[in-house]
Amino acid sequence: MRPFRKHTSPTDRSVVHLLRLAEARLAIESINIEIDSGRFASKAVAGLPLTIEADIFSDGHDLLGAAARFRLDAEDWQEVPLVFLENDRWGAEIIFQRAGDGEVEIIAWRDMFATWQKDVAKKIAAGQDVGVEIEEGRLLTLAALPADRGDVAELRVSLNEAEGLELLELLRSTGIRTAIAAHARRTDLTQYGRALSVQVDRKLASFSAWYELMPRSHAAEPGRHGTFDDVIARLPYVRDLGFDVLYLPPIHPIGHTNRKGRNNSLRAEPGDPGSPYAIGSAQGGHDAIHPELGTLDDFRRLVADAAKAGLEIALDFAIQCSPDHPWIAAHPEWFDWRPDGTIKFAENPPKKYEDIVNVHFYGESIPDLWLALRDIVLFWMDQGVRIFRVDNPHTKPFPFWEWLIAEVRRSDPEVIFLSEAFTRPKVMKRLAKIGFSQSYSYFTWRNTKAELQEYVEQLYADGMRYVMRPNFFTNTPDINPRFLQTSGRSGFRSRLVLAATLTGNYGIYSGFELCEATPVPGKEEYLNSEKYEIRDWDFDRPGHIKDDIRLVNRLRREHPALGPEGDLVFLNFWNDEVLYYARRERTSGSYLLCHVLLDPHNVQEGEFEVPLWEFGQPDDGAILVEDLLHGNRFTWHGKTHRLRLDPETRPYAIWRLIPEDAAS
Repeated sequence: MRPFRKHTSPTDRSVVHLLRLAEARLAIESINIEIDSGRFASKAVAGLPLTIEADIFSDGHDLLGAAARFRLDAEDWQEVPLVFLENDRWGAEIIFQRAGDGEVEIIAWRDMFATWQKDVAKKIAAGQDVGVEIEEGRLLTLAALPADRGDVAELRVSLNEAEGLELLELLRSTGIRTAIAAHARRTDLTQYGRALSVQVDRKLASFSAWYELMPRSHAAEPGRHGTFDDVIARLPYVRDLGFDVLYLPPIHPIGHTNRKGRNNSLRAEPGDPGSPYAIGSAQGGHDAIHPELGTLDDFRRLVADAAKAGLEIALDFAIQCSPDHPWIAAHPEWFDWRPDGTIKFAENPPKKYEDIVNVHFYGESIPDLWLALRDIVLFWMDQGVRIFRVDNPHTKPFPFWEWLIAEVRRSDPEVIFLSEAFTRPKVMKRLAKIGFSQSYSYFTWRNTKAELQEYVEQLYADGMRYVMRPNFFTNTPDINPRFLQTSGRSGFRSRLVLAATLTGNYGIYSGFELCEATPVPGKEEYLNSEKYEIRDWDFDRPGHIKDDIRLVNRLRREHPALGPEGDLVFLNFWNDEVLYYARRERTSGSYLLCHVLLDPHNVQEGEFEVPLWEFGQPDDGAILVEDLLHGNRFTWHGKTHRLRLDPETRPYAIWRLIPEDAAS
């Protein structure tokens, strides 16, 4: 038998380990906002509640106390109590008041006074003598209340003088509970092993409606290259449609070497403007303006006039260069060269992009290229830009983006970065984790009821909601979805409503409101794409859906259920060609139901459930309803109803449920 060894040295490694473990008696686990063991920050929105939840428990039967401590940019800590939810789960809501870099700590302790109150109450209920317990309560309370604090001096006197039932009544009083909460030592105080980082963005990061246009196609006179002044003239149109972000593809000088012609032809004809993504010419690079658009002063005026109209300008940040870009001569070490001495063009085999070349980020490029790219963003921030849509970030190193976004946020935490990464799910999620405020998504290719429901539920799941904010773009200059190519006007209306009501951020590319969908045969591309030529548009041509756009953007502004705090729940509609869901915001009581027709060619109908249970109503109850398309009100009686959706007249329906106490 091994003899017992007595450890007497407090520096003995086992004793040190024992003491360290003993300090953390309580268990704090499974914190909802912890991303990859704290490696990355979770996301929050300034001024809106962030839900904090954790599993907290201990040995024995003592009652516990817990709190979340939080701060912004290393300011003083604030504290809110966590409340017990169920099954050792605790939770609370915290609010960061502005954008910045936040921290959250979770602490817990054994609440000895609450435990004493609980145990005494049980013994009194059982008819037991509690004389000794009352004296224990006196000593416990006196030890908790500091003798040198004037605000508890009278309580200490009363505790010393009271006896028997008078003392018991005092110990169970509100005044004692308040004083204990303010002053008592937190027994076995345990802090979670690390403070958790929170990226706090401004509200527009979580709730925005984007409109994308090519400035050169918006001249007042047909055939002329559009200018920033022409875009300024279009601001009332964009605002009238209800958008709050106007996004412009690259506005920089366009290269001439290997310039693309119409419909992505490898040969440009005289007068072909080329792709705006072939950035750089003798007129400058990423910090210059394409001369035909105007001047830097014109651009600043556009930004200012947009702000007056209630719009923000989002600018494309595309890290690629025309073969004519000034960087190639000034910094050849930033580029890849072939053995024959020629520069290597961009490739995605078997595709080749002869009009652009890529930089490389390591070797001799680091740190100078990284610093130069950061300075490009800072330059456009100096011109008033606070939103950047980033082209293909998944083809650039993760460490670069993590560093760049952190650098920019140190300068201004209100800057928003949208990740345009149509790539593998885990890569998209990683980009969101390293700091991108919004992310393009697979919405563009989710068409069936099962696909849409499964994908949206993934985005709302806890593993994603604190990381990735999707932006549901219906179309882009690069993507003419196959569904829209054949759907007709009905399909455009349905996709608009889905994009605008399923999540907080959505966008359309100019031409969507005209139901423009003529494809390159067999491809998800637009015939006569604006990427390679100047187009003349008639935005009043028959068949447009501008009224639908105005409607959904107005509903988004007016109904909190469609806002960043709105929940989403899919409901039963017994027809797979209709997607049916509820959007609700609990604080305001805003509750909307959405029916969207997924079949753009045929009338569909079926029965659906009205969620009467959400309003405390039985299955045969009734609720007041407002049809938000037409404004009329009526009452639905009973849980099950029938709806018919016609692609030619009504491919969607949006209803507001009005509880009895709000009916007036």
